[in-house]
Amino acid sequence: MSGGVDSSVAAWLLREAGHEVVGVFMRHGQQAETACHPDLGRSTRHKQGCCSAADAADARRVAEMLGIPCYVLNFQEQFQRIVDYFVQQYTAGRTPNPCIPCNTWLKFGKLFEYADSVGAEFVATGHYARLVPIGRGEIALCRGRDPAKDQSYVLFGVPWRLLGRLKFPIGEHRKEEIRQMAGRLGLCVAEKRDSQEICFVPDQDHARFVRQHGGTDTSGEIVTTDGTVVGRHDGLEHFTIGQRRGLRIAFGEPRYVVRIEPDTRRVVIGTWDELARRELIAAELNWLVEKVASGPLRCQVKIRYRSPAVDAAVEVLPGGRFHVDFAQPCYGVAPGQAAVCYDGDRVLGGGWIE
Repeated sequence: MSGGVDSSVAAWLLREAGHEVVGVFMRHGQQAETACHPDLGRSTRHKQGCCSAADAADARRVAEMLGIPCYVLNFQEQFQRIVDYFVQQYTAGRTPNPCIPCNTWLKFGKLFEYADSVGAEFVATGHYARLVPIGRGEIALCRGRDPAKDQSYVLFGVPWRLLGRLKFPIGEHRKEEIRQMAGRLGLCVAEKRDSQEICFVPDQDHARFVRQHGGTDTSGEIVTTDGTVVGRHDGLEHFTIGQRRGLRIAFGEPRYVVRIEPDTRRVVIGTWDELARRELIAAELNWLVEKVASGPLRCQVKIRYRSPAVDAAVEVLPGGRFHVDFAQPCYGVAPGQAAVCYDGDRVLGGGWIE
């Protein structure tokens, strides 16, 4: 229970389904400025992160209203691994997605250890995703019913063996339905704003956060694809592949970040056509299917959380890596992001773009 509306309604749905529900809040030590106002009985609207002391207070109030216990687990030490990963990735000229390792290492790693210690059969969260039985005891991870809120992309790293012990109660619902349920129940978080994509950077100033947490100086030159120096930048952490805003360089037509070079600390910019990629290599492959057919796998691949899935052929390589050959040019392929394979609504697996 994060103290937000999604996990709060998830807890209620589980209780109504007859489960014995135990609320667990993961504290990571970062601060936020949002909590249910004790007098107004609703959430005040300030900067929103998640997993802070204020959110813990919201989770406790919801648990009291639902009549279930709620325990706070201090994961501050373990969460430092995710902060370090975030800083190291940006310093290396990559674009990290810390929500995925948080899911893999904590929510479906450390949290399962806690579940086992108290004899819990399942771990449930407020993710917008679905778990669909497909026969022979196999369970498929699928997109949530709400396409605008689907979070299946950030769940590709969950170990396949754990799918049978997971529950995503709100995955069959749309966001507006969840808020309506919370309102009818009188939950104080019914109108609480959604958490930011990166909970430990509430102001979303990634570059400042990287500098404050030990990132090295990565300032350098801005060059065009032919090597012409056209400016300087304050650090690689300010940029991601496909970025157009913030370049502070005037051209006759739009320019985009097409490559980031950590060795030279150069940011390479080019035209939209120069941003196009027809293939990629990804590593640390995790499959969510029992068997994968030999030969190229025809599927759809997402390269970012907000990007559409694109038709592609995927070939597994030695060493837990895979090659993606897109059926059409793909724009914004960024090392550090995840490449996630789908068969329609089903998540087949994924890996990290190299």
